[in-house]
Amino acid sequence: MPNPPDEVSREIVGLFAAINRRYAQESEAAATPHHLTPLQAKALLAAESPVPMRRIADRLHAEPSNVTAIIDRLEAGGLVERSPDPADRRVKRVAATSAGRTVAADLRARMPFAADPLAPLSAQQRETLRELLQTILEA
Repeated sequence: MPNPPDEVSREIVGLFAAINRRYAQESEAAATPHHLTPLQAKALLAAESPVPMRRIADRLHAEPSNVTAIIDRLEAGGLVERSPDPADRRVKRVAATSAGRTVAADLRARMPFAADPLAPLSAQQRETLRELLQTILEA
């Protein structure tokens, strides 16, 4: 039977939850004035330059089939447009429209923490954190 977590472990888990809460609250507060969900806002930010739908799905940690509905909503609002990839016409690329880039700029301005929650860390600290989190996931 594993030992119960120590105080430091409980505090670390609490900090993860607090970071996640802050990220979610800031994302929602930024997206709401544009009548977007945080996930739609994140998809729009991912499409500031033309990208395959697959890359947006990866960025959202979602299945490509689920991203289609998100992109449909953004497209209906005039924020993104789809086009075939010139290198592979089976692949759909998504790009923000002029209106979408304006909304994306406003989202970024309203989300200083969510845009880069790791900004206070040095490159070395980010590398160390990534290694530590990867170790936890692989355990």
